[in-house]
Amino acid sequence: MAIKIHKPTSPGKRHYVSLAQDVLTRKDPEKSLLAPLQKTGGRNNYGRVTARHNGGGHKRKYRIVDWKRDKNGIPARVVAIEYDPNRSANLALLNYADGEKTYILAPNGLAVGDTVVSGPEADIKLGNCLPMFNIPLGTVIHNIEMKIGKGAQMVRSAGSAAQLMAKDGNHVLVKLPSGEVRRFSKDCRACIGQVGNTEYGSQKMGKAGRARWHGIRPSVRGVAMNPVDHPMGGGEGKSSGGRHPCSPWGTPSKGFKTKTRRTADRDIVKKRN
Repeated sequence: MAIKIHKPTSPGKRHYVSLAQDVLTRKDPEKSLLAPLQKTGGRNNYGRVTARHNGGGHKRKYRIVDWKRDKNGIPARVVAIEYDPNRSANLALLNYADGEKTYILAPNGLAVGDTVVSGPEADIKLGNCLPMFNIPLGTVIHNIEMKIGKGAQMVRSAGSAAQLMAKDGNHVLVKLPSGEVRRFSKDCRACIGQVGNTEYGSQKMGKAGRARWHGIRPSVRGVAMNPVDHPMGGGEGKSSGGRHPCSPWGTPSKGFKTKTRRTADRDIVKKRN
């Protein structure tokens, strides 16, 4: 998908860079695979803001995506490549030989009319899904499972791809987009290829209003606030904060490690940094 640079017919169009929609199929989304999606405004079940700068934006319907790909041995034809407002990647609508329809992430290069299949016996072909032990070393993969049968959890955003590095007993080693090398069970599944919509990061909103359409609210600098609102607020005239940059709750924001150790960290073979 190529980027589209617009003529500066207005201030909002002057810096606007969008994606050409030539790859997408001109059709409405599959009704049977839509679900209602309620906005949270960045608030949790107590009504407290846990994610700032969220709220508003256009109404959306959730697309039910098949993350497990567990219909083994049944070929499916790609009927359409569709836009999904809830994620950066595009979706491919599959029509299985038994009549069922599902959405999957559209890998780069998958086109309408192609056939994909999942299962241990599947070919090493774009869009196919199979256990990682059956995939040759060096293959580019995406949509990776962390627990057997749970469904894909990693490498799902637009343009991302991982690489199968080694096989060791009951485990395989995968190099993730961040550079981290992680160990997975050999029976965890992954899809062949790179996630599509690779130019997604080249877009420019062009104006503040377009960010509001996407549900992104304005962010205010801490030094522009009052002392009651932010540790860096206040001061006579324009001040630079007078302390190291931090969050509204006092956590240093540059270089301070906040990640807590989890059981999943034991599978990290090589850290990303």
